[in-house]
Amino acid sequence: MNPLKSDTIPSMKPGYRLQWESKLELHVVLFPEGMIKLNQTAYEILNSCDGATTLDTIVASLQQKFNQANLEPSVREFLEVAYARGWVEFK
Repeated sequence: MNPLKSDTIPSMKPGYRLQWESKLELHVVLFPEGMIKLNQTAYEILNSCDGATTLDTIVASLQQKFNQANLEPSVREFLEVAYARGWVEFK
């Protein structure tokens, strides 16, 4: 697996995109073979993966947005799972 460092820049993998599904009333990841339902936290993390923002900046932004400290371990763990499942790639 690609190790995550503080300056790692995650982005959605080509062929995967975020979308709001109004019928389901939730965000999803769409890809050619299907769809993945996301909770709000997963959506916020993936929505931050723009291919230009570092892991440290994503974590800081989410901590400010949710007014919660020490989110790095959870964000890192989620991105490692997303990477293993092929949803994101790292620069």
